[in-house]
Amino acid sequence: MRIATYNIEWFNNLFDDDGQLMMDDGWSGRHNVTRAQQIEALGVVFAALDADAIMVVEAPDENRKRHTKPALETFAQAFDLRTKETLIGFPNDTQQEIALMFDPYVLSARHDPQGDVVSQKGDSTAPRFDSTFRIDLDVDAQEDHVQFSKPPLEAAVVTANGAKLRFIGAHLKSKAPHGARNDEEAMKLSIQNRRKQLAQAIWMRRRIAEHLEAGESLILMGDLNDGPGLDQYEDLFGRSSVEIVMGEKGQNCLFDPHAYQGLQRRLGAAPTSARFYLSQQKRYLQALLDYVMVSNDLRRKAPVWRIWHPFDDPECWSVPELRNALLTASDHFPVTLDIEL
Repeated sequence: MRIATYNIEWFNNLFDDDGQLMMDDGWSGRHNVTRAQQIEALGVVFAALDADAIMVVEAPDENRKRHTKPALETFAQAFDLRTKETLIGFPNDTQQEIALMFDPYVLSARHDPQGDVVSQKGDSTAPRFDSTFRIDLDVDAQEDHVQFSKPPLEAAVVTANGAKLRFIGAHLKSKAPHGARNDEEAMKLSIQNRRKQLAQAIWMRRRIAEHLEAGESLILMGDLNDGPGLDQYEDLFGRSSVEIVMGEKGQNCLFDPHAYQGLQRRLGAAPTSARFYLSQQKRYLQALLDYVMVSNDLRRKAPVWRIWHPFDDPECWSVPELRNALLTASDHFPVTLDIEL
């Protein structure tokens, strides 16, 4: 089975309100890329992936006028993809949904949120991801109330041969310091936003621990938008969201070889899954943001991870159509996990 995660920049812009693809020369939202060019590039990438399940990060919007599921299923039909069915969890207000596309002949999936809707004071369990998490963020003996701007998608998955899995699709993101009037305010807001992101990681880690303690097979995938060496606040907080989500070394940990390699490096090279252009510096920044983390029982099945980076992966580089499509389709590259289930 091949399981993938893919953050698709401005995916929402490629559909009209009826969920139909806008295959035209209008701008997509990506720099100097038309909607038709991005749609065609995504078709090439998805066909090459040929995945059984794809966690789509920044999926098309879900609201009163637009709907994620028909949009993604229209996309799958347009390119004759096996991932014909779509599952979403709690919608959000950011125009960046989290959705699971999957092949219904290979697996079934249903939205299965865990936890209580209301978190009680002093409760050490993880509340439902669309509710509120109580935690003291700044050691002032005062509880802070944290919410997800993009609630993680929790799916109960059953494969065609009866194997049961838990999927969690995540998109953690620290907001930019909008509204700051000077550098001091920008720093203060940035620290507050990073603190909230780490609180969300702790919230998610508690849910992960509950699944692992129950002996369930778990795959967490998505964009954690945080990792070793990513920004100047790493030393201030000591740990990144990635480290919190993966857990301390021991039985109840998740594993991703790219995350492990990134955490071990100092000055050496590290894998990357995203590429952004810095206009002021006139250069590209590469970062490791996208992960497929597995529980220890799944790790023992000798899974194979792959980042579909057009410059770092020899097979992607050797096929010009795929290489160019990966660069056109998004500023992130897919990550896949091949595993026998």
